[in-house]
Amino acid sequence: MTPATPLELAHPTLSPGREAWLKREDAHELGAFKWRGALPALESFRERGAAGVVTASTGNHGAAAAWAGRRLGLPVVVFAPEKVSRAKLALIEAQGAEVHLVGKDLDEAKSAAASFARNRGFAFFEDGAEPAQYEGYRKIGEEILDQLPAPPAAVVVPVGNGALICGIGTAVRERSPSTSVVGVAAAAAPVMALSFDAGRAVECGRMATFADGLAVRVAIPRAVETMRRVADRILLVSEREIASAVGAYARCGIRVEGAAAAPLAALPRLTGNGPAVLIVTGRNIDDDLHRRAVEAPESFP
Repeated sequence: MTPATPLELAHPTLSPGREAWLKREDAHELGAFKWRGALPALESFRERGAAGVVTASTGNHGAAAAWAGRRLGLPVVVFAPEKVSRAKLALIEAQGAEVHLVGKDLDEAKSAAASFARNRGFAFFEDGAEPAQYEGYRKIGEEILDQLPAPPAAVVVPVGNGALICGIGTAVRERSPSTSVVGVAAAAAPVMALSFDAGRAVECGRMATFADGLAVRVAIPRAVETMRRVADRILLVSEREIASAVGAYARCGIRVEGAAAAPLAALPRLTGNGPAVLIVTGRNIDDDLHRRAVEAPESFP
């Protein structure tokens, strides 16, 4: 059984006036949480007789799928946008996946991946649409409640395709109904927040965030439906707020990517004063981008 990831008290400079805890999903060998969903999903594909798996990713999910494929003996093909993070591309390649760079964003890469899977006769793994992922992410919520002496007032989760908050939120709702489940999306990629507010998956053409883990343009209906049941609200944060949070973490000796910084960026907007848990989803960020966020957050809109 895989050990629980650390839950540690945040440095006071990160959360003045509020007790905050950091759920360090970045501590995994892949530097991100995605393995939790990829491994059970690929196990499910293997049980259904898949000869291989094709997926699309901006980085961490693709690396996790390839990592899981190596452990299960399943070939994995990853489609990524042409401008994918170099650090994340290297991580995917290091896990042995066949990689194709296609399209200007994740959704274009996803379309190409689905077509490739049909032609090759492989299973198509859409990140955020597999039930096994939700169960994998649920364990993060369970670990948080097991690790804390008392339930927190809030759990704050970055929202990309929504599967993470769905899994965590399901566990929290069942075991601690008084805990607020708050999602954080990029204002520059607001489709999941707009869909949450509308109560259904809506269309949105805006998607221009440097936080690639939040860079979603097309909502997944399953995630929106589940999110509506388990989340209290979704907050939007600007690119500059995300960059400033990356810098704040760096000054505490923690390297995070944009998506992982989003909960910290939203922390001042939380109501109440009780303890909050921030999900630190990953550390895989290009050096130049990290340096810019730390040294010049004002250069972001």
